[in-house]
Amino acid sequence: MKICIVYDSEGGHTEELAQAIAEGARMVQGGEVFLRSVHEANVRELPEMDAIIWGCPGHFGTISSGLKAWIDKLGYLWAEGKLINKVGAVFCTTATTHGGLEATMLNLITPMLHQGMIITGLTGNIPENALYGSYYGVGITCPVESNGLLSENDKQLGMALGKRVAGVTAKFKGQQL
Repeated sequence: MKICIVYDSEGGHTEELAQAIAEGARMVQGGEVFLRSVHEANVRELPEMDAIIWGCPGHFGTISSGLKAWIDKLGYLWAEGKLINKVGAVFCTTATTHGGLEATMLNLITPMLHQGMIITGLTGNIPENALYGSYYGVGITCPVESNGLLSENDKQLGMALGKRVAGVTAKFKGQQL
């Protein structure tokens, strides 16, 4: 089962969260993770993937320009239906508590819906999510004074998303939808 995680990161927070998501995905048997920054990710690899997770820092409640430019390259995949029924999930980071986490995640989900992907979020029975999370994906606030370090709860949320996506993908793998 192939899981591609694509991220845009400016201060290292989003990359660290992407790594936690990858760690969680690897916990599920058969999970092969491809962790790529937008600068090295190739959209032509996506049809080979079973799941795609993408994330970025939130910029005023929307997608960072780096990830948006990468997503905008997916037009030919949409035209050919190459991502239909792929499992998808999203994540983002912001510097302030009300920095637009959920708005950014909804903006990240929209292109997945256009591609015909199956969106996977986090459930409320994950303790870290009930207290600090979102059902749309993983959204982490990284205050400037935190020196760029994610808390253990932040990492647990990332790992939970990776594990959930890999588990859902394992259920769909090999089945025609």
